[in-house]
Parts: sequence; structure tokens; C-alpha cells
Amino acid sequence: MNFVEAENLKTGMRLARPIYNKKGVLLFERDSRLTRQAIESVKNFGLLGVYVLEPAEPLPPMSEEEIESERFQVMMVSSIQDELEKIIETKKAYRLQTLVSTIIKNYGHLEEKVHFYQNLRSKDDFVCRHALNTAILCAMLAHFMNINAEERQQTITAALLHDIGKMQVPPEFLFGRNTIQDNTDMIYQMQQQGFELVENVEGAQVRRICMQVVRAQHDFSGSGKPDENMKLSLPARILLVANRYDELTAMDLQGNTKSEVKALQEFLDYPALYDQKVVNALVNCIKILFEGVSVELNTGETGLVLAENPADILRPTLLIFKDNSILDLSLRANSDLYIVDIMKTLDNRYVMDMETVRNMGCFGGASKDAGMEDVPAVT
Repeated sequence: MNFVEAENLKTGMRLARPIYNKKGVLLFERDSRLTRQAIESVKNFGLLGVYVLEPAEPLPPMSEEEIESERFQVMMVSSIQDELEKIIETKKAYRLQTLVSTIIKNYGHLEEKVHFYQNLRSKDDFVCRHALNTAILCAMLAHFMNINAEERQQTITAALLHDIGKMQVPPEFLFGRNTIQDNTDMIYQMQQQGFELVENVEGAQVRRICMQVVRAQHDFSGSGKPDENMKLSLPARILLVANRYDELTAMDLQGNTKSEVKALQEFLDYPALYDQKVVNALVNCIKILFEGVSVELNTGETGLVLAENPADILRPTLLIFKDNSILDLSLRANSDLYIVDIMKTLDNRYVMDMETVRNMGCFGGASKDAGMEDVPAVT
């Protein structure tokens, strides 16, 4: 599966993900082949590109729940965009808290880990898509950490509003291939101006959360090290992690994206910037190295995740491709081995169907339920 920019699409390419309009109406099914008309529609929608399958690649599994979630998010992005544009125009909120409540209802009470897949973005909705994804992550993190209702509401509200200043940044500065770094300060100033709108519609506390997060990330990006003197509130610490995770793993026009593993490694490398309790909540809310994910080790070997390691998400049990051996990274004997990255295409999802793998007997009949006791670990 590959991400292909809109101008590089060709007839006959197969869609890997469904495409909906802003009202949630399905326009193009998964596995449908692109026609000239479909390609023109993608360009007219302003999409940066779409996910397509390799010529001989089978359609990856995608549950009905995941498909419905994608449809829901398309409609939510449209609603968020309408609301933010009204706030900019009138300096008043209309349905903001309704949107917050809807996000909490759908994502703020989950008891199990979920897949957090990135969706298609256009130049028109890029900021709003980021706002929604960040708010969804904040809802899950706040629930896991069991913060009080008022702080939860403030955190998700701040997630929707923290980048409102970017809504007025000229598109060429946000999406130009060589201009983003050169215009970081200008974008930061526009974000700062947006905080006045935040205070007008939601008060000083939500503005403070937004300011703390944007300033902390800006200072870190400029100096390469966190400002250890900055004291962030709990909502700001949650928003900082959620904001950065979506920034790192989202696909943009420049093709910049990092895997979930690389994002997690950044969080672990800078504990002074990223609250490790929030990072722990993140790995307990979303699936990162779950069964079926293909990975690359520091030795250059590649393998398949057979079982997660709840004690250390980065050290699961693997099936090594070269000889079908089992490698348990949690064992002391394997302490010099570690996962470098996920083997994936650009949509952050390169996953095998584990049921098919088991049925083919690819690892000696071992299963999650069996605990793989019958298969010796590689040392």
C-alpha cells in the first residue's frame, strides 16, 4: 500500500481506503479502480493524494467499525471546519461544546486499545483534520488517566482550538515543499494571534493550555532541547503528546511521516518535555506494536510481531522471517537487539492477517492463547 500524490495518480490504480464526501456519503469503495473521472474528483476535492494498493497486493483487512469510524471522522472534520471559520469571522462559538461532547461520547469512554490510522487530508481541511485527531487522542488519554470532567472538557476544547491561527496562514507556507522551515516563525506568530480568539470564545484557561503547548513545541523545535523551566498544566501535558503524535505520524504533501515506533521513541528520548505518565497512557490507548505488524531490527533482520509485551511495548515477541524462528525481545539474552522501525508503506499500516498466518502454520501452531510455550526463544 502506498500514498500517491494527486498529480501522480493513474487510471487503473486500486484504492486502498474508501473516499467519502463531507456529508459522509461513500464516493469510492476500497479496491475500486481509478478512472479519469475519479482522478479528477480527487483533485477537485483538494485531497493531497490517496492510498493505493500495489498491483498484486490483496486488500488489507479493515473492520466495519474502522470503516464507520473513518466515515464519522470525515463528517466531524467538516463540522469542525465550519465552526472554526465562524469563530474567526464572528469571534463567537456556536457548536464548539457540542463537538467536544460528541468526541467524548465516541472516544472518551473506550476500554480497549484501538487502531489509530491516519486518514486522507486536503489543503482545505488539513488543520481541521489535525485538530480532530488531536482531540480524539486527548479524549482517550484523559479517560485513561481519569482526569476530572472539567479538565477533560478543557483539554479537548483546547485540542480543537490550538491551531486556529493556522487557518489564516497562506497555503503556500503550510504546504510548499521547501518553505515550511523558512517560515516557522511566521506560522508561530499566526498561532499566537489565534490565541486571542481562543480567549474570546472559551476563556483564559483554555488559552493558557494552547499557549503552553504551542510555545513548548516551538521552543523545542528551535533549540533541539526542552525548556526545563516551563511548568505545564496536566491538560497541556496531555495535549502536547497528542498534538505531537499526530504531527509525526500524519502524511503531508512533502511525504513527511514517521512511524508509530519513531514517534514513541521521541517521547521516550525527551522525558523533560513529554510527561511519561501521558506517554504510558498513549501506549495503553492505541495499538502500536500489535500482532501482525512487520518490523525491522537493528541487525537488519525483519520479523512479525506475534505477541505484545505490556511491560515494554517496544520489546514484543517476534517471528523472524529468514528462518521462522521465535525471538522474545523481553529476554535478557536479547537485550542487545531492538526494533529500529516498522516495515510499512506510507499510510502507517503494514499489517498481516494473523488468523491466516496461524492457519498456514507459519510458526509451529503457536498462538496467543498457547503463550507460545511450545516454541523455543532465539538467544
